[in-house]
Amino acid sequence: MDMSSSGDSPSSQKGGKSRRGSFRRNQAAWLAVLDRMQKHRTVRWGVYSVSIGFASGLMACLIFFLLEWTTFFCMELLAGCSGTKPAGEHLVPLVSQTPFRPWVLFLLPALGGILSGVIVYTWAPEAEGHGTDAFIDAFHNKNGYIRTRVPYVKGLASVITIATGGSAGREGPIAQVGAGIGSWVGRVFHLDARERRLMLLAGCAAGLGAIFRAPLGGALTSIEVLYREDFEAEGIILSIISSVVGYAIFSTIFGYEPVFQTDPVRFSNALELFFYAALALVCVPFGYAYVKIFYGLRDFFFRKLPLRRIVVPAIGGLLTGLVGLWTPQVLSGGYGVIQDALRGNLPGYLMFLLAATKILATSFTISSGGSGGVFGPSLFIGAMIGGGMGQVGHEWFPGIVAHPGAFALVGMGAFFAGVAKAPIGALLMVCEMTGGYGLVVPLMFTSVGAILLSQRWSIYEKQVLNKFHSPAHRSDTVINILQNIRVRDMLHREASVPLLPADMTLAQFKKLLTWTRESFFPVVDEDFRLSGILEVRNLREVLFEDSLWDLLVVGELASPPVSVGMDETLYHALTLFLQSGHAQIPVMDSEMGLAGFLRFQDLMEAYHQEVSKLREL
Repeated sequence: MDMSSSGDSPSSQKGGKSRRGSFRRNQAAWLAVLDRMQKHRTVRWGVYSVSIGFASGLMACLIFFLLEWTTFFCMELLAGCSGTKPAGEHLVPLVSQTPFRPWVLFLLPALGGILSGVIVYTWAPEAEGHGTDAFIDAFHNKNGYIRTRVPYVKGLASVITIATGGSAGREGPIAQVGAGIGSWVGRVFHLDARERRLMLLAGCAAGLGAIFRAPLGGALTSIEVLYREDFEAEGIILSIISSVVGYAIFSTIFGYEPVFQTDPVRFSNALELFFYAALALVCVPFGYAYVKIFYGLRDFFFRKLPLRRIVVPAIGGLLTGLVGLWTPQVLSGGYGVIQDALRGNLPGYLMFLLAATKILATSFTISSGGSGGVFGPSLFIGAMIGGGMGQVGHEWFPGIVAHPGAFALVGMGAFFAGVAKAPIGALLMVCEMTGGYGLVVPLMFTSVGAILLSQRWSIYEKQVLNKFHSPAHRSDTVINILQNIRVRDMLHREASVPLLPADMTLAQFKKLLTWTRESFFPVVDEDFRLSGILEVRNLREVLFEDSLWDLLVVGELASPPVSVGMDETLYHALTLFLQSGHAQIPVMDSEMGLAGFLRFQDLMEAYHQEVSKLREL
């Protein structure tokens, strides 16, 4: 046999060993890099946020690509329902010649509903509805945990729902997809619950910043939408980094221009504020109706249907198709209609009608279990309300309301801010999506007005009031109070510290008990180093055995040593108390050794005093 052709030749064996050795060296080097990275939080978080932003940006690109082409196929080629496109989104260069087919338009949302229902309820039931609420729930109640399959199921189901005419937005899917990527990174690198939640925020920010080309708005929305009256400030740096990376990836592929095109209008007439105040007042009842109809249909109609959950989205799709026969503009994303409103090309009465029917179509689609977001529909409703108010103001007071399209832009931000309680994120996102930075003043004014009058309801039911109401921050009050106090502040140095040598017999220890009232003793070795803890309550079985008095020594009876440093916090001491079960713990000083005892009673008294001080503030 020719040895040169055999797989067992010396040269092949040597090559195999060389490759295995190279692989082990590369693996060892990679593990060493990971170990060093784990020790430096700044580097570690930078790597995590960039990785999450990159992956979320690519997923946003994939979802956007699939969504544009499938929407063209279903809505234009099959149903013959062609509409305008936003100025910044012209991915599909084709023009459909299909005549309008009302029966196809009516049945498409039902088909999308049944397909979405099969996908979601078979593989990931938590992906139903609008994904932003699922992301919020994962942050507050699930330690930042999202199953790995959820992003894929959510993305696919949402593309099907929106492409077939379902009235839903793409922000909910990409928020949950990005958050799922962040959660996966947290699990792969074995991060704790706190850091995993921050990765969740970074993923959500990257997805929003990418698909809406709004890096700052996406970052702030992700940390603001969690609460009604607060925001997660700790996640801002990670969110900004990941959002910028996601935006860069997406825009490199699909262009850097804003989603919508607007005229360069600036706020230049103070009298317009009266009309913007009126816009805020009109947004409130529409927002109330939006939230109540959305959850009312879900709780009192769709969830009470005697049907399998997998079928219910199809019922919602049929109702959505029925609304679409009346006003086809409300189907799917509707961004082209928003573009028309921003240009002032729609009559006022039609925009108010579209706002009302969009509420119904969105409620039918998502409340039934269809997959999609509520941010896009909120922008649509706000733009229609604002555009309608702008047209009315322009007809009655053309000298004051000169640009009715500006009211559509302001309405987008104000309506979403009112129903989502996210004024800063909504303001910045609308500005970045439209380039309407000249209208920041009316955006702020109208958004705050809408929020002040909409405190009792929110489109995101998983939102909590503030950090004190979030399970994610449930322990912050106790931890923060005890972390502000050092052990040295509680130590009474004047107290005597009886030490027991490890070789002291039980008989000698009994004599010691006759002249001391202590019940807790540190045991030290020949060099006076702490070697154990002896508590009288643990000696009951041997204390009255006379035959053992001269045989047993305290070193054999002591429990393992537990101690706390002078500069440790009381929170660290509390964990030692809970782990050891001791009522006292020795306090060690780096210079003088054993310095005294910290009693559990002293710790609780310090906690009580700090709480009392806070209540007096």
